[in-house]
Amino acid sequence: MTHHVTDRPAVHALLADGTTVRIRTVVPGDHEQVEQLYEEMSPENLRLRFFTASRRLPGLAADRACAPARPGHRALLAETRGRVVGLAEYEAGEANTAEVSIAVADGLHHRGVGTLLVEHLVSAARADGITAFTADALSENHKVLRLFADLGLRTARRWAGPEVACTIYLDQSDGYLTAVEERGRAADVASLTPLLLPEAVAVVGAGRTPGSVGRAILHQLHAGGYTGRLFAVNPAAHSILGVPCHPSVSALPRTPDLAVLAVPAAALPETAEECGKAGVRALLVVTAGLDADQAQTLLATCRAYGMRLVGPNCLGIANTDPALSLDATFAARPPRPGTAGVAVQSGGVGIALLDGLSRLGIGVSSFASLGDKYDVSGNDMLQWWESDGRTDLALLHLESFGSPRAFSRTARRVTRRMPVLTVDTGRTGAGRRATASHPAAAATRPLTRGALFTQAGITATRSIGELLETAALLHAQPLPAASRVAIVTNAGGAGVLTADACAEAGLSLPAPTPELIDDLLAVLPDGAVVGNPVDATAAVTEAQLTDCVDRVMRYGGIDAVLVALVPTAVAAATGDDLVKALTLAPGRRAKPMAVVRLGQDLPVELLPAAESGTIPSYADPQAAARALAHAARRAAWLARPAGTVPDLDGVEAERARTLVEDHLAAHPGGGWLDPRECADLLACYGIPQISWAWAETEDEAVLAADRLRGSDGRVVMKAHWPGPAHKSEQHAVLLDLRGDAQIRGAFRDLRTRFAGLMTGAVLQPLAARGTELCAGVVQDEVFGPLVLFGLGGTATEVLADRAARLAPLTDHDVHDLITAPRCAPLLFGAAGNGPVDLGELEQLLLRLSRMAVDLPHLAEVDFNPVLATSGGVTVLDARVRLVPCRPQDPYLRRLR
Repeated sequence: MTHHVTDRPAVHALLADGTTVRIRTVVPGDHEQVEQLYEEMSPENLRLRFFTASRRLPGLAADRACAPARPGHRALLAETRGRVVGLAEYEAGEANTAEVSIAVADGLHHRGVGTLLVEHLVSAARADGITAFTADALSENHKVLRLFADLGLRTARRWAGPEVACTIYLDQSDGYLTAVEERGRAADVASLTPLLLPEAVAVVGAGRTPGSVGRAILHQLHAGGYTGRLFAVNPAAHSILGVPCHPSVSALPRTPDLAVLAVPAAALPETAEECGKAGVRALLVVTAGLDADQAQTLLATCRAYGMRLVGPNCLGIANTDPALSLDATFAARPPRPGTAGVAVQSGGVGIALLDGLSRLGIGVSSFASLGDKYDVSGNDMLQWWESDGRTDLALLHLESFGSPRAFSRTARRVTRRMPVLTVDTGRTGAGRRATASHPAAAATRPLTRGALFTQAGITATRSIGELLETAALLHAQPLPAASRVAIVTNAGGAGVLTADACAEAGLSLPAPTPELIDDLLAVLPDGAVVGNPVDATAAVTEAQLTDCVDRVMRYGGIDAVLVALVPTAVAAATGDDLVKALTLAPGRRAKPMAVVRLGQDLPVELLPAAESGTIPSYADPQAAARALAHAARRAAWLARPAGTVPDLDGVEAERARTLVEDHLAAHPGGGWLDPRECADLLACYGIPQISWAWAETEDEAVLAADRLRGSDGRVVMKAHWPGPAHKSEQHAVLLDLRGDAQIRGAFRDLRTRFAGLMTGAVLQPLAARGTELCAGVVQDEVFGPLVLFGLGGTATEVLADRAARLAPLTDHDVHDLITAPRCAPLLFGAAGNGPVDLGELEQLLLRLSRMAVDLPHLAEVDFNPVLATSGGVTVLDARVRLVPCRPQDPYLRRLR
């Protein structure tokens, strides 16, 4: 293979200690710096790198690395503050292999420079068709041997005297992605430490008079008892709020880890530059209203000096760890200490969440208002909470996703350890338009976001209120084993409302067994009705309700208990406190319990309980049922092992890439594949298609029909032209054609009606009866390939019965995709036709997913209809559109 190396854009990424480096392609102008990299190496390191020590080596190595671009060679360097600190390169050899070499500046070993460069080189090599790296090393070169061994890639070694020949196979396994993730998580947490655990903070732009945001933040830090060094920067004051004031950042007695910038937008670039030069490690920018040049300069300055950035246009950050007490926000009330991590883009939403959590008595571990989100994102905060040792509940409000596939992998890992809740915003057209008006936002399809949340195990709610309602239950109660709920009430009407709410939320209400009925009737007052709900009547006493709920809790046929109470004159007259009966009863931790109090003032409260911490109480039964349903779905997600992407046989990915490249070479702007190209592409992935033939004349159509006729002699003819079209709606599909005369007449009819448009006709045998489905791919510019599945045929657009999952699909994703649409019962024989071949249907979707992952140029794939029967699955019509694009590795470590 000839390796055509294309230039790759420069990116910034994090070393193991959180330092920011720039990774870019070497150019001839780097010769002096590359030579200096080698010249500054110790003789011992030069010997380990080149197997000998010679004064000529630095120049020769620089000549090689910095030569003009040539096929089969790639060199990447890492630089920080303009200094080259590492170099990695490869030279292509035989059989899709390449020889790799690495050099790291003296004094920078063990900080991940070489590993980061090799990760980027691996990504580039895969795109260039390289399948393995080879490298020779001295057996005493433990650094490079350990680097290769710890990459997470399959590696083979062969010893030959003092040398070791290494082969590193570049296949992208889940193990490799996990290793990259772990390195990225450690680096990310290290980079966030100056931001969220700063030993010194400076507020730049704190005003002398009340009313300024900078002064408000300075007050919060000072009054909140921040334990580190605190400075104010204002050239016109000596002290503000009792905090020493200095004229500039460079004049501070020590360099702050974190600088809070509350200066006018016009002053931001210069202030950020001053912070970078002084050695500040993190910026919190609350200033809003930056223009494009100011925004670009701010981010470029942060990258150049390795500063992490929160904002601009944000409410601030907080870390309630008592050892720190960092409240760098201008919220009216500081967050109370606790274990919930909160990250939002909107400052208003942040205030609402903090206030709501405070009312519930749920404390916050750390809080970040991300604002316009130039740098630090929800993904960063998830990794921080995963590692901080304090957070056990994560709440997110995100309007956009910078790297959604990396976010998805992070979230899948974090949600195994703690609940991650979000508000699914932008569900409507109006909401998406409003979201798109925010500087950091990119509007996305609700179907796409839903797929992300479902696959990652994120609990997606529809409002701030629902988020808080669900957080209250997950914070206070254990997860249910499943979705079976028992309702206990002291009023029949309240029980009916609660039963309706549970059924609408997807919870089940199993009937009690005769044994349970007898057991409950023995403790309840006369007139009680034991069903589900259990109507204990208004006469129930505190003691009776306690016994009843305890016995229901011990019953093995339910997973949660929902108690619906209304205040009655009977309880008031007897002095019975039914709520107290619930909160004092023992043994409540085995299963979750929630209360519905229809007269409650607040939507949700946490009631203190003797042995079980707190019990959530809701004013509305629908809120309680929604929260329980979210908890049940989380329990089901946790109970299922993590899915795997199955291996597929018969895939010819390289031939498929060649086909795509050939089409784009002939059509540089992209476009729709013709039926022959489309069939070839599907064949590369073993996707079953009905027999077909192409005809451009009447005679060709007749010959094709003779070859295709089945036992009944009937064929189908479809007019074809480039581009999307619902050909059935335009009567461009003619069915049940028999004999040569009908074939000729049909072809003439299509050619006449679609003159100037039709390029030919596709002929197929008339398909057997079965269930018509559709499957496809759309390439989301933010989220990557999305696999769609649902009801097919002419009803596809009318009924919109589709589900979606992000590629690559795991075995679990495929199962969920098949069972999610409303038409799913048809696949299992609900219409009396018998079940379809589910194994073949799963294979079709897995192969479609693999094709979408392999070929980022696939803008759109539409299989409609797909015929599913008990004997197999067949694509009857397929359309594929390609676009030119620069493939990006979604899992490559880089800052946005």
